[in-house]
Amino acid sequence: MSARIQYLDQVIGQANFWKNPALGYQILQEIEYSIFYKHQKYQRWYSILEDIKAAVELLEASADEQLLQETQTNLNQLQQELETAEIRQLLTDPNDRKGSLVTITAEVSDANAQDWAYILLRMYYRWAERHNYLLYVVEESCGDVAGIKSATLEFTGRYAYGYLKSETGTHQLQRISPFDVNSKLHPSLAKVEVIPISEESVELEIPEKDLQITKWCWNGQNINSSEIWVRLVHISTGITVFCDQQRSRMENKQKALVILKIKLWALMQAQSVQQLAAIQPQPINTLSNKPIQEYILHPDKNVKDFRTEVATTSVAEVLNGEIDLFIKAYLQQQNQTVGVSKEVFNNSQ
Repeated sequence: MSARIQYLDQVIGQANFWKNPALGYQILQEIEYSIFYKHQKYQRWYSILEDIKAAVELLEASADEQLLQETQTNLNQLQQELETAEIRQLLTDPNDRKGSLVTITAEVSDANAQDWAYILLRMYYRWAERHNYLLYVVEESCGDVAGIKSATLEFTGRYAYGYLKSETGTHQLQRISPFDVNSKLHPSLAKVEVIPISEESVELEIPEKDLQITKWCWNGQNINSSEIWVRLVHISTGITVFCDQQRSRMENKQKALVILKIKLWALMQAQSVQQLAAIQPQPINTLSNKPIQEYILHPDKNVKDFRTEVATTSVAEVLNGEIDLFIKAYLQQQNQTVGVSKEVFNNSQ
């Protein structure tokens, strides 16, 4: 790794380095995000490991409760960082490095589903805290009795999409309903949509005639009040963006437009088209109702991913943001699938 850094440093020092700006930018990206990051991480892990080894030698000679606790803390930290690094090695798609938008929607308009949607929101919030991602709430629509009807979260930071893309789909909760006086088991569904935040989306130009803009109003007339939400609808695709977290109506409109462009760009990539006009309209609810994960709180406690068959009884930990077990299994499965597909293709040549 040090040799690679030295080589790239020599390349940058050449007189003709900036004659190819695209190549120059690519090299700088490699240095900033790959080489230096990995090198600094390696040095950090090595330092922590050396501290642990030194502490173990001292503990063998003399018991020290405080030193033992510090050593265990360092060991847990090292283990967590190595597990994160192991997962990151599976993120090979160009979009994986990007931030992400996560939209959570209660499947039906009842208190159980809306409360479940809020539990998922809290789970992703705590996951973001564990991984030092900046999380911003774009919109949040409160439930009629409890929880939320929907919410859109913006995760800022590298690899946020790569980690969270495995969460796309329908999540099912089974528990004794806290809203049922008869204490019956109640299944609840919430859908999660995850898309990458692409810088290229900024360049999209959406004609005003293609937008339906709705603002809060009373008796058909806009008034000055605390109600400053804005809803944008892209007419031809039906994609809707609601924004209510900014300080003014204008800022909400601007933010909603940014989010709409991100969603349209993701749809363009999915359909392999180059122009907005070429997008084929899709049903608004494109996610399957078939659950990808089930969270059981009664009679037993269990969380299972139906795609990978990975399961755990540590339900409280999962709902507290410890979802890397499922993320890793999903990414490993996807990488194996891609590897098999390439092998079949190569053998057919």
